[in-house]
Amino acid sequence: MSTRTTKSLEGKVVVVGSQGVGKTSVVIRYVGGMFSKAVSPTIGASFFTYKFNLGNYRVKLQVWDTAGQERFRSMAPMYYRKANAAMLVYDITSSDSFYDIKDWVKELKNNVDTPLVLCLVGNKCDLEESRAVSKDEAEEYASSINSLFYETSALKNMGVDEAFLQVAKQMVHLYETNPNSGLNTMDLYMKSESTHSDDNNTDIKLDAKTSPNNSTSGSGCGC
Repeated sequence: MSTRTTKSLEGKVVVVGSQGVGKTSVVIRYVGGMFSKAVSPTIGASFFTYKFNLGNYRVKLQVWDTAGQERFRSMAPMYYRKANAAMLVYDITSSDSFYDIKDWVKELKNNVDTPLVLCLVGNKCDLEESRAVSKDEAEEYASSINSLFYETSALKNMGVDEAFLQVAKQMVHLYETNPNSGLNTMDLYMKSESTHSDDNNTDIKLDAKTSPNNSTSGSGCGC
């Protein structure tokens, strides 16, 4: 059996946004593949991991779901520390939650001193009839902060996987262009015929046609 060299890449993703925008639902949909309407507000932060293969990389994401309540804001910087990416989640039916994203971006810039992949996420796109934030406005803001942009529905399972996948691709690109970016990596030597049995392991091809330099991406739900 021949062996091939691949890299293990571990990155920290923080999920931020106002209370009630669906941050926990988005994370649980991605990590657990499910949705529950009985989700309690996050206290402080919750921590999840997700592993998958991306091209020649064995990726492990540490996903930190942070609380949106104002009383927990003072605790937030400890969760941002050494983050490699941030999902900026707002509710498309709430203009206030969208405008609050600007404050979260300022907090991240003040508390993270390593290169940071940003992804603006407009959640609840299944509620199109109640939309208060247009895609054009969100795309324009995402472009202004050099961020990816996706609209998602944790309820309908739309766009969530695509958003996290593009974040992971950006993190790989960040490492390849800046090995000192703070991402944890190591070489792995694996048998070419072997398979992995991780419960949440997924093989994903790294699409060379998808440029990691694009600042925005289309909506994942076709809203």
